[in-house]
Amino acid sequence: MNLFDLGWNDFFQAHYHEYSHGELSRARVSLQQKKHYRVIGEFGEKDAVIAGKLRHTAESMADFPVIGDWVLTKNTPNEDKAIIQHILPRRTKISRDTTTRKGRQQIADEQVLVANVDTIFLVAALNEELNPRRIERYLTVIWDSGAQPVLLLNKADLCNSVEEIVEYLKEITIGVDIHVLSATEGSGVSVLHNYLSSGKTVALLGSSGVGKSTIINRILGAEKFKVAETGEYKDKGRHTTTHRELVVLQGGGILIDNPGMRSIQLWDGEEGLIKSFDDIEQIAAYCRFNDCQHINEPDCAVLRAVAEGELSPDRYESYLKLQGEIAYRARKENWVTRQNSKKRWKSISKSIRQINKWRGEE
Repeated sequence: MNLFDLGWNDFFQAHYHEYSHGELSRARVSLQQKKHYRVIGEFGEKDAVIAGKLRHTAESMADFPVIGDWVLTKNTPNEDKAIIQHILPRRTKISRDTTTRKGRQQIADEQVLVANVDTIFLVAALNEELNPRRIERYLTVIWDSGAQPVLLLNKADLCNSVEEIVEYLKEITIGVDIHVLSATEGSGVSVLHNYLSSGKTVALLGSSGVGKSTIINRILGAEKFKVAETGEYKDKGRHTTTHRELVVLQGGGILIDNPGMRSIQLWDGEEGLIKSFDDIEQIAAYCRFNDCQHINEPDCAVLRAVAEGELSPDRYESYLKLQGEIAYRARKENWVTRQNSKKRWKSISKSIRQINKWRGEE
C-alpha cells in the first residue's frame, strides 16, 4: 500500500531518518485494543507487538503507540507479526488527563487517544443530552491538539428546533464548520466526503450513543462498525464502540472511530482555550491589567461585557471553569514533577551508597 495514501508526508519523512537508515519498515497503527495492536504499511496489514526496549523505556502512557501513530517496525523471525521498535514524533494528538492517586501521591499521566489527525468530527446528538458546555470543552481539547474541529449535529430527524440550535451554537463555535445530519436516514452525510481525500485523516470524537459508528458506516457504505439497536435506545446514549480502529477509504482518506466518552479532562489546553474562546480573548484585550483573571479585577472588560449582556454568563462561567482546570493541572504537574524528582534522586543516592559499601568505601 502507498504510504502517502496512509498519511505519510514530509513531516514524518524528516524524522524517519533520525531513527532508521532503511532497515526498519514504516507503518501506521490501525488498531489498538488494550495491548493488542495492528499496523498497516507497504507490507500490508499485520498484528504487532511492542519491542521490549520500547516497553521498558516508556515513562508514561503517552510513550506507548496509539491509533494513528507512525511507527518503525521489523518482522518477527517467522514474519507473521511486526515488532514496533520506534514511535515517530506526533504531528497532532488528542490527549486527556488521567491523573490517579496512589496513597498520598498523585500520579499525573497523559493518555493520548489518537495521533496524527488532520480533522476531528466532533459529534453531538440533537436531543435533550445536547450540552453546549460539553461542546466547548471538547473544542478546547481539539484546538489544543493541532487538528481542525468540525461539529456534526446528528439525529436531526428527532429534533424540531434545528435552526434555533444551530444559530445558538454558531456563537460558541468560532472558526468551526457545522453540519446537520441524520445518519440513520442518510441525510447530510454526503458533505462529509469533502473532508476526506488521499492522505488526510479524520477522527470522530464525542459522547456515547451520538451515532459516530453509524456515521462511519454511512460514509463507508457498509456496516463496518457495530451500532446500537433501534427502538427504545434510538434517542439514548448507548456505548457500542469498544476500541479504536483506523479504516482506509477506497476513494481516498482515512477514518478513525473512537469509543464514546462522558467527559474528558484537559491535559494541557492553554492554546485550545484561546482558540475556543476567541470572542472572550478579544474582549480581554481591553482589560486594564494584562494579567487580568476576569474574576474581580477593576476595569475588567470581560466582566463589563457580561454585565452589559454582550457576553453570555454561561459561556463566561465555562471559560473560567476551563481556565481554572488548566491552572490547577499546571500546579499539580509541577508538584508531581518535584515529588518524582525527589524520589528519583533519593533512589540514586541509595544506589550510590550501596555501591560504595560494596567497594568498602563506607
